[in-house]
Amino acid sequence: MRSATFRKRRPFEFRLDLHSGVPAYRQIIDQVMGGLAASSLTGGEQLPTVRQAAVDLSINPNTVMRAYRELEIRGIIESLQGTGTFVSQDGKPDEAERRRRLSQLAGEFVARAGAAGFT
Repeated sequence: MRSATFRKRRPFEFRLDLHSGVPAYRQIIDQVMGGLAASSLTGGEQLPTVRQAAVDLSINPNTVMRAYRELEIRGIIESLQGTGTFVSQDGKPDEAERRRRLSQLAGEFVARAGAAGFT
């Protein structure tokens, strides 16, 4: 009998760019939304706890809590006390959110290219 090998999926990790001028809580929100848009985050997937994300990113837990609260208000994530924070099953961003995110990414790219001396 052949044993099945399953590759365990790595938990979602946030990364902050403290020099971007974008607030940390907004970067967290954008990364969750981007992960959903790119299908690297799926419904039911668990996000890091507020405490763990704050420790990993070296930021105040209130910053993570603010991002999670806004995502919960939008219906993107669900917090279950004592269990954790999970991506909603129907948490896919709509087309308007995808377009807004694309526009934001394009703007950031153009700003960085200009700062690097490209015209």
